[in-house]
Amino acid sequence: MSAFPQLFRVRQHRERPVVDDVAVEVQRQLVGLHLGNTIRPGQSVAVTAGSRGIANIAAILRTVVGFLKTLGAEPFLIPAMGSHGGGTADGQVAVLARYGITEGLVGCPIRATMETVVLCQSAEGFPVHFDRFAYEADHVFVCGRIKAHTKFSGPVESGLLKMLLIGLGKRTGAEIYHRAIEDFDFEQIVRSVGREVLQRCSILAGLAILENPYDETGRLQAVLPAEFFEVEKALLLQANAWLPRLPFERADVLLVDEMGKNFSGSGMDANVVGRKPGSTVPLVKRIIVRALSEETHGNATGLGFASFCKQRVVEQLDAEATRINCVTASHPEAARVPLAFDSDRAVLEAALSTIGLSTPHEARLLWIPNTLELEEVECSVAYWDEAQKRDDLECLTAPRDLTFDTDGELVPLNGAGDTGGAGR
Repeated sequence: MSAFPQLFRVRQHRERPVVDDVAVEVQRQLVGLHLGNTIRPGQSVAVTAGSRGIANIAAILRTVVGFLKTLGAEPFLIPAMGSHGGGTADGQVAVLARYGITEGLVGCPIRATMETVVLCQSAEGFPVHFDRFAYEADHVFVCGRIKAHTKFSGPVESGLLKMLLIGLGKRTGAEIYHRAIEDFDFEQIVRSVGREVLQRCSILAGLAILENPYDETGRLQAVLPAEFFEVEKALLLQANAWLPRLPFERADVLLVDEMGKNFSGSGMDANVVGRKPGSTVPLVKRIIVRALSEETHGNATGLGFASFCKQRVVEQLDAEATRINCVTASHPEAARVPLAFDSDRAVLEAALSTIGLSTPHEARLLWIPNTLELEEVECSVAYWDEAQKRDDLECLTAPRDLTFDTDGELVPLNGAGDTGGAGR
């Protein structure tokens, strides 16, 4: 009897709304705000650009910049990303470039600094920081994705308001706000700091981005500052419904090909793998990480969610970048290094020996490329009967054996529907 379960491939069928022409929809949304009543010719507008891998983000920002120019404004981009990019201005510009966000492509200057201006003391007694270039601009336009936070829960989580705090607070502000959240709670700090920023800085408007379960632009909505909280609250409900998810709610072992900041702020989306505080679904016993993505440049924030990893993950890890990110976010646990093994065979054998009384070939094993791309997933035969009955799942292959090369590395599985994701 094999020491490993057989696997079959499934395709998930979920709601898939898509914005067909992103530039046209951005333009339509912005026209509805009548920003020409606020902007005067020659005024500067700081446009935020974050550190996440958002679908069509360069095209979205280019359209925002172009629209502002038609109103006579002089827009420029600012990296709004807390401590990412190694906590340096040059590092944050490099992060934007990796997403195709450059001065030439977007059509305006990029002004990066880690310097902040202290706006005031919050009601809770800490200083409120704001990016110096954004503060000096005549207006600020906030562009960001609405989604579930990987650590905190509330009526608003990751979105425009968080960008006002963490992104525009830069590393200094991000550190202070995360410390304050430890003493108070996420919603209180978001409301408190957001209120001060909106009152003391000229926030022009925002553009909220929602993605469907397939990492595509599903909805765009322009928002005036007074509506940030209520609109985000409503949009978060939609974003949660579209969140990528595993095809089954329980797993003994989750095998992840890659993790990194381009997939989630926590490397692996804690909402997807069941590691968000207070979450009970999905229930995943053991997580194995095979590699860090090239795009994360050694930042292994979130590796602490895993129980096991490949040795190459440890070798890819940039300790300083990971340390800066996790300390700034007051989340040191996310940087813990799990048990490391030299081969896929060795790490799978170790993980399968820790799942309880189930024998390894009976284990509930899921194999995914990352926590963002989950349309097709490899599943062990323990799920076969359920998968056959589900209307939202399409079985693409019959069960087949896991195979390894002479070094103990997994050989990609072949079969109808294989896309080169799981098994890379």
